[in-house]
Amino acid sequence: MTTLNNLVDDVQLDLSGFTYRQDRVTYLVSAATTSDLILNVASTDNIGKGIIEIDDEMMWVDSYDRQANTITIAPFGRGYNGSTAAAHDTNSKVTITPTYPRYAVKRAINDTINAVYPKVFATGSTAVSFLASRTTYSVPADAVQILSMAWQSVGPTKEWLPIRQWRWDPLAYATAFPTGKSVSIYDNILPGRTMNIIYAHIPTLMTSNTDDFENTTGLPASMKDVIVYGAAWRLSSYVDPARISISSPAADELDVKRPYGTGTNVTKNLQALYLQRLEEESLKQKLQYPTRVHYSR
Repeated sequence: MTTLNNLVDDVQLDLSGFTYRQDRVTYLVSAATTSDLILNVASTDNIGKGIIEIDDEMMWVDSYDRQANTITIAPFGRGYNGSTAAAHDTNSKVTITPTYPRYAVKRAINDTINAVYPKVFATGSTAVSFLASRTTYSVPADAVQILSMAWQSVGPTKEWLPIRQWRWDPLAYATAFPTGKSVSIYDNILPGRTMNIIYAHIPTLMTSNTDDFENTTGLPASMKDVIVYGAAWRLSSYVDPARISISSPAADELDVKRPYGTGTNVTKNLQALYLQRLEEESLKQKLQYPTRVHYSR
């Protein structure tokens, strides 16, 4: 099972190979509530004024005490930079000035999940019982297209027979069909038999660290690396080193180690990987869900 937490770790791992900088860390020696402004840490040796990250929350450090190993967060510093203030357990990792904050990585992951549609779509299914007196049935509100339909035949074979005469209505009358989506079926189906409707929908975003990728988004498990590449590509603009505006020995040394445009090259490589894998997954999905001929009234 791949969770959102796993995806964040994979993106950070991929990007760490393109940087010279290693994040400095310490840890909490006592738990912190959502409102605490004084935190006890194992060491303040590498801490200065600026940003720290604990779990998914960013904070702004206003001051620190080297003797007591405490840090004081500014009154505006909890839930800093768009993150959310949260409670943190003892031994939680404290990252000093993170290169790629976890909340930013999560945002890039969800942006990528959003962007793969309609090239690649999520899939869902719903089962309904056929009624002799009814031809039209509600379809879940998130459906954007019907991919296939079948009904379970009578007898020991348990065969599912394809439904070939149907009409999809994405703008159904809401009073009769609360979801606003419906499908009308005109095949000769035995009353009481179960019909299985497979449909396409926009991928669902991941919000909790424990969200399972496949179950939450509706995307196939093989899309995991596509999302990782896409998120890394979105974040890779931070790879290019800051430029020194004046001529100096330090500037010359920086140019030798990391020439201008390094970040751009990394971004292009990650983008190429992302687009290649996205195209492969799109082709795979087209083979799995080919366009089916059906008849409608």
